[in-house]
Amino acid sequence: MRTLIALLSLSLSLFANADEKLKVVTSFSILADITQKIAGEKLELHNLVSPDADAHVYQPSAEDAKAVFAADLIIANGLGFEPWLQRLIASTEAPGTRVDASAGVVPLMLNEEGQRVADPHAWQSLANAEIYVRNISNALSQADPANAAYYAERSKAYIDQIHTLLGETRVRMTQLPEAQRTIITSHDAFSYLGQAYGLSFIAPQGLSTEDEPSAADVAALIRQIRSDEVRAVFVENIREPRLIQQIATEGGAMVGGTLYSDALASSGPASSYLGMFKHNIDTLLAALNP
Repeated sequence: MRTLIALLSLSLSLFANADEKLKVVTSFSILADITQKIAGEKLELHNLVSPDADAHVYQPSAEDAKAVFAADLIIANGLGFEPWLQRLIASTEAPGTRVDASAGVVPLMLNEEGQRVADPHAWQSLANAEIYVRNISNALSQADPANAAYYAERSKAYIDQIHTLLGETRVRMTQLPEAQRTIITSHDAFSYLGQAYGLSFIAPQGLSTEDEPSAADVAALIRQIRSDEVRAVFVENIREPRLIQQIATEGGAMVGGTLYSDALASSGPASSYLGMFKHNIDTLLAALNP
């Protein structure tokens, strides 16, 4: 009888574990959306930095620390984007596996305060987004091999969507005149987009929104807007718009709309990664085309 009870208890335990969802933490909203598109309802997802929130100034909550400790998988961007994440993992002694979605991306190296540093905003390139999807899909499959085929099928469908949008965007961006390819944004988050389509993005702030621009930097940017006859400047959803509005007014340019840099929108078309990318292209073309 005791043997039968023990076997029954073991069977119930195995059944419960098989039925339990994978616990995954993502560092910010763009990774949360990509992960959810691949995994569907197969996981229990906790995202740290919310839509319309700034990952550069994020402060973890007690709930976030608890979720990180309980996670089977922690999906980060990497490339120095989340310096707070490794401290959070270390402080909670989280046993889960950390995966950097950007692994394999060839980073753009930019000048930042006299040093060459990697630009972490690699998701602004659709070609890099395919790398993100493959890395996340592989990590999910390794952590949850029972659903590996499911993740592979959904990631393939998602990559097909990326390829379709990539083809459409290449055609549309040829419409933009050479004279209107200098673009002003709040912080330096769009270099990968610029590299892909021959655009020059200039910002008063550096790679991190924590870097406050000097008065001299702002004045130089205003002079450049006037001399290059830049038509429009763009605010970002994660930044307070007053500085960009001031630069536009003094430079004689218009505010061309809102771009999504480091976070998705809380609602609307830009609340998904592919929707965000398409919104940014739509906004740029609407403001800069003759």
